[in-house]
Amino acid sequence: MAISPMALDSLDLARWQFGITTVYHFILVPLTIGLSPLVALMETLWRRTGNKQWLVATKFFGKILLINFALGVATGIVQEFQFGMNWSEYSRFVGNIFGAPLAFEALLAFFMESVFLGLWIFGWDRLSPRLHNLCMWAVAAGTNFSAFFILTANSWMQHPVGAVVNPRTGRAELDGVSGFLKLLSNELVWATVLHVISSALLVAGAVIMGVSVWWMTKAARAEQDFEARELWRRVTRFGAIAMVAAGLVTAGTGHMQGQLVAEYQPAKMAAAEGLCHSETGAPFTVAAFGDCRNEDGMVRFISVPGVYSFMATNDFNAEITGLKEAGDTYAERYGTTDARGNTVDHSPNVMVNFWSFRLMIGLGMASMGLGVLALWLTRSGRLISRPLLGRIALATMWLPFIACSFGWIFREMGRQPWVIVPNLSDPVSQVYMLTADGVSSVVSSGTVLASMVIFILLYAALGVVWFVLLRRYIREGVRTPVPGKAGESDDPGSESPDGEPKGSPEGTPALSFAY
Repeated sequence: MAISPMALDSLDLARWQFGITTVYHFILVPLTIGLSPLVALMETLWRRTGNKQWLVATKFFGKILLINFALGVATGIVQEFQFGMNWSEYSRFVGNIFGAPLAFEALLAFFMESVFLGLWIFGWDRLSPRLHNLCMWAVAAGTNFSAFFILTANSWMQHPVGAVVNPRTGRAELDGVSGFLKLLSNELVWATVLHVISSALLVAGAVIMGVSVWWMTKAARAEQDFEARELWRRVTRFGAIAMVAAGLVTAGTGHMQGQLVAEYQPAKMAAAEGLCHSETGAPFTVAAFGDCRNEDGMVRFISVPGVYSFMATNDFNAEITGLKEAGDTYAERYGTTDARGNTVDHSPNVMVNFWSFRLMIGLGMASMGLGVLALWLTRSGRLISRPLLGRIALATMWLPFIACSFGWIFREMGRQPWVIVPNLSDPVSQVYMLTADGVSSVVSSGTVLASMVIFILLYAALGVVWFVLLRRYIREGVRTPVPGKAGESDDPGSESPDGEPKGSPEGTPALSFAY
């Protein structure tokens, strides 16, 4: 049966809608995942050292965390509804499996982070410092549990394990308790979780460092040496260390994940390298244009022999599967048509994957390099005082956000045309689904288009709110006590009876915001 043009339009529109909403949501997600443990660590440093500058930093960046968390929740709710509305055939086929980790994420992780975040917000001066600090660590644990369960569901789509198809219902089901354990222990899950969490710490470190460098330059030029040195230089180095450490882990886990993807999804990695045919000692190409559909293939610029083979197998001379051979394997095992009889191209979009892969790596490495540069510029008590460097720091803190977005685009676009990629190591498994077969058959293209326009406008408005709030509170800054002035304590860490640092001008709170 031929598919109608309306259904084709619905498929394309449903993919665009999910892609737009997911990428927007994923701009917010890494900052929440990474910032929550770093804010918890700042509060721990305040408790352990008694240095009130860490308390100032905790509340300042805690405010940024709260804004980001709220917008992340608002944009994330839409994701679940799309599964049932635009992708009902997919939900029908894998709901018994896909729903399990999503339920754990909502009932365990989300409630955990929400409850303890509320305690942290309203627990100042009500909970003991130790218990208050533990609340933020619980928030950090909840955000990371949330990431784990979401990535468990997504990794199952990338490499399905522990599932069988019920011949009576035609639906995929978990293969008992052992199937659920396989779902959680999927090798791809752990490489993905480590990669996402480390990249989230890179994002959060970049925000902390970027904002702190900007404020350091302002304080230094205003001759507020105490604030520039004791607060902003200290927090700049904190963020830079997080960036460098997270960047190294991100690179290592990315290498691990790339090797698994080369094994599980050879077409994705072949597209990422523009490798049209299988090749021994496959090169890494810096830049390329074209596709593998014509005889000339890709037009390449600067290829380094053997590097791609090493990236995929740790062997510079290994043979790597090309896009044509991977497509032939899929066609032989799973056919060349979808459920409606339309021809299926088993090759993902080469240019999208090729450049997403490079932008992810390049921007991520550049972000880590900025962390190294910040550590160098602030070595041995030095301050960054040039306003240009402060503006550059603010501008470049967005680089890891963009890198994460391209990483997610690569992960999702690279598995096309599959919404559930077949497990090539299990040739008898029937747990797979083409993207075209997962879309809702009863939702008109007009309905999808209308909802997509509404979501784009709504998300644009939320994006403006997010940016304006972050800009407002970042520009507002903090008030830090300066020792040695009349009427002020010589101890910059002394507190007023209400628990706030002393030393602020009369009538001005020690911090420029309050919870």
